[in-house]
Amino acid sequence: MSLAGHVALVTGASQGIGRACALKLASAGAAVAVAARNQEKLNELVNEITAAGGKAAAFPLDVGDEEQIKSAVKAAIAQFGKIDILVNNAGITRDQLVMRMKRADWDSVLQTNLTSAYLATQQVISSMLKQRWGRIINITSVFGQMGQAGQANYAASKAGLIGLTMAIAREVGSRNITCNAVAPGFIETAMTAALSEDFKQIAVKQIPLGRVGSVDDVASAVEFLASEGASYITGHVLNVNGGLLMG
Repeated sequence: MSLAGHVALVTGASQGIGRACALKLASAGAAVAVAARNQEKLNELVNEITAAGGKAAAFPLDVGDEEQIKSAVKAAIAQFGKIDILVNNAGITRDQLVMRMKRADWDSVLQTNLTSAYLATQQVISSMLKQRWGRIINITSVFGQMGQAGQANYAASKAGLIGLTMAIAREVGSRNITCNAVAPGFIETAMTAALSEDFKQIAVKQIPLGRVGSVDDVASAVEFLASEGASYITGHVLNVNGGLLMG
């Protein structure tokens, strides 16, 4: 699944799933523009990729800011010449029961998780159209498919990403650009580390494969969807959840 000659932009790349995706795409030969708020962690990631013989550059970015998205994409294209793989991974949680959820927490989650994906896609699409090749991969969640108590904002944002994925897939398919989503289940990340041990044990009992997933499990799915092997797949949601949700 060589990605040599391609350039990927990964948002939320400083840790967790985003970091794993950047490493996986770089190991497959893609040059990687890594974007997130934490400059120090981005620099460490770039150093790790370049030390292994890959190409990478860091672009500090708060995806909640439209102007920062525009300037980061512009800078990445100026450095690498194009972006033809986009991984919309940046995401946050602000959990609360819906009856107590503050409007600010609703807005920030929708802005970060959903609106940023629309804005980033809008900024890279011209580059993909120009060369008639592109891969847009949105990181959604099993909770965008089945809901989760206390996460009305998060579940709505991730469900919205699935709709966005399908709409874009229909818009740009004729130009050899695919748009797919990856829906992780319970993955061992800093976000899930905050969950109680009791909750984790209950969750694992519901997973047929009997384990929590790794960030590498998700990154491997992203690498596949970015490859030529997935050239006839678009508008699809690839579940990486150990069987937690089927069908």
